[in-house]
Amino acid sequence: MSENILSVKDLEVSFQTYKGNLKAVRGVSFDLKKGETLAIIGESGSGKSVTAKSIMKLLPKKTVINQGSIMYKDKDLLAYTYKEIEKIRGREISMVFQDPMTALNPTMKIGKQVMEGLRKHQRLSKKEARRRAIQLLELVGIPNAEKRLDGFPHEFSGGMRQRVVIAIALACNPEILIADEPTTALDVTIQAQILELMKDIQKESKTSIILITHDLGVVANMADRVAVMYAGEVMETGTANEIFYNPRHPYTWGLLQSMPKINQGEHQRLIPIAGSPPDVNLIHDGCPFAARCPYVMKVCHHHNPAQTQESETHSVACWLQDIKAPEIKQPAGIKSDGS
Repeated sequence: MSENILSVKDLEVSFQTYKGNLKAVRGVSFDLKKGETLAIIGESGSGKSVTAKSIMKLLPKKTVINQGSIMYKDKDLLAYTYKEIEKIRGREISMVFQDPMTALNPTMKIGKQVMEGLRKHQRLSKKEARRRAIQLLELVGIPNAEKRLDGFPHEFSGGMRQRVVIAIALACNPEILIADEPTTALDVTIQAQILELMKDIQKESKTSIILITHDLGVVANMADRVAVMYAGEVMETGTANEIFYNPRHPYTWGLLQSMPKINQGEHQRLIPIAGSPPDVNLIHDGCPFAARCPYVMKVCHHHNPAQTQESETHSVACWLQDIKAPEIKQPAGIKSDGS
């Protein structure tokens, strides 16, 4: 088994608000191995993007990292100064942001934006950087790359803008690529092309990918391992097969049940997760999913469960795994098709 290139341990991130400190990430831990794709999934507001931006140190000013460590090549990124993290950001760890229109500067030509990282981190001349930028646009499938290099973002479609953002992220051959909802708002055909592109690039360069998404179809197509987040905490982690075929947490069951399935009948309804995500300011003791869990027990309201190891690669934070808990079978249909 390959070694970890990134290890996040007990990360806790708060935002300073007029109501006090809002805990957006609460004790998150996960590992990323060389050349693998780790998907972080969960509903909106579960802390996925905040966790990713913590790695890049791109959080707003009124942010407090209360505890934890982010170890990259045996060094804690949280201890890096602004100048030190700038040398890492874009060169060794890159990010594909959620909205390509806001990620790109509308007043700058595409070529200049792709060349910026090359000139800063690799010290290439303007001519060399332009040549490399053309290669990158060709790599991500943009036709007539030399001419399109002189275009502005508004002259590109949404799918093409996303390809440009990926080209910028890959410019310096990073060790880690963080993709935050890389296919949001793209049609199915373009989405498939973007995902295939990322897989091809990973095969060639052995890049490690952190894929942040709420689309379980994308996860099934891309991920080696999966971390399921809810209300700023990791509920369950495992290989993609373990999460899709043998999930152990009721929240993971809920996510899988709410997905449409290929063999689903025409009049068969989806089963949504009842209730709404909690206000993280109001979470104090107990499991954050307790208020929405159909299998909730008294202990769930008062004590947060620890991670239980189901296997070497599979862990879950749920009181149902306790030896004293009643035996609950996972809902029918999840294990049979994994979709």
